[in-house]
Amino acid sequence: MKITEIICQVLRIPTVEAKTASCQDAVIVRVRTDTGLEGIGEADSSPEVVKAIIDAPFSHNIASGLRELLIGENPLDIGRLWDKMYRGTMYFGRTSVTISAMAAIDMALWDLKGKHFGEPIHRLLGGKRHDAIRSYASILFGDDGQETADIGRRWVEAGYTAVKFGWEPMGESEAVDIDLVRGAREGLGDATLLIDAGCVWDARTALRRAHAFAEYNIEWLEEPLQQADVDGYVWLRDRSPVPIASGEGECGSEAFRPFIDRHALDVYQVDLSRNGFTQAAYVRDRVQEIGARLCNHCYTSPLTVAASLHWLSTCRDAFLFEDCVEETPMRTQLTIEPMQGVDGWISVPNAPGLGVTLNEDLVSETKVAESR
Repeated sequence: MKITEIICQVLRIPTVEAKTASCQDAVIVRVRTDTGLEGIGEADSSPEVVKAIIDAPFSHNIASGLRELLIGENPLDIGRLWDKMYRGTMYFGRTSVTISAMAAIDMALWDLKGKHFGEPIHRLLGGKRHDAIRSYASILFGDDGQETADIGRRWVEAGYTAVKFGWEPMGESEAVDIDLVRGAREGLGDATLLIDAGCVWDARTALRRAHAFAEYNIEWLEEPLQQADVDGYVWLRDRSPVPIASGEGECGSEAFRPFIDRHALDVYQVDLSRNGFTQAAYVRDRVQEIGARLCNHCYTSPLTVAASLHWLSTCRDAFLFEDCVEETPMRTQLTIEPMQGVDGWISVPNAPGLGVTLNEDLVSETKVAESR
């Protein structure tokens, strides 16, 4: 079996709002073979930047586009192909969008491998430990505490027993920050509350907020610092009265390694659309070694939801699943199978590969670019 085509499609809804939500567009990668099988993957980054990394022509031995490296290869050699992509793009950068583009192809290769053997990916990863995982509704803050409370009530009424609020306008002032969290707790009642700060503070300010938010019984404080501030996270985690979570922006094992080696976090959040299954399996094993907790990050399409479920179901102590509830077609309609929590739980797919089927009608309606 050989790879014959790598197709990169950029999708975008008609109106993209100025907000921190990556489910308004998507970049889909299709890996096709001479046997007729197709694997599908997704990256969470700027779609056009990912497309450029896949499409780039050969420059020299350590600066080549990904398609150029993979045509003619056996798609089942996933580990070797990861290493080939990694070495062939050494001059592209090691821990950012290049790894995201590789992750999309890696996801597609695992999907293809599962279809080839007639097995779900979780079985190829060693076997699932959970048939379903408690899901939390992941949504942005309202403009103030009252609007945030109203949003929280809506998702509790929809059956979620955990809700996460994130990003703007948190970080404007202490009064605004506390008002948002107070409103969130008011709206959720006794439900589990998670707070995503969105990388807005220095370490000492984050510690003050952690103490203030502890009064509202939050499950974790996510990304209070800049994503790459390993020293700051080590310092904060040692002093915080609430668990500290981060990792959504990290791409690949090199990015995660310093956080894991220094026990910098309580919860490591892994995005399959920035890591792929090959690197996510490494992170899973390392985090479980140090006794910390794992969760997925996912604010994109049902493709990444399915990938995240396969991976997280193999994690020993999986306890929560990020379930984006943004109501855009890219989040809710890109696959034929619905990939959303029901009554606060989300089920792990069991069909071969990712276990989901692209909605080709939506792909045609939203496609703004394609290359092969």
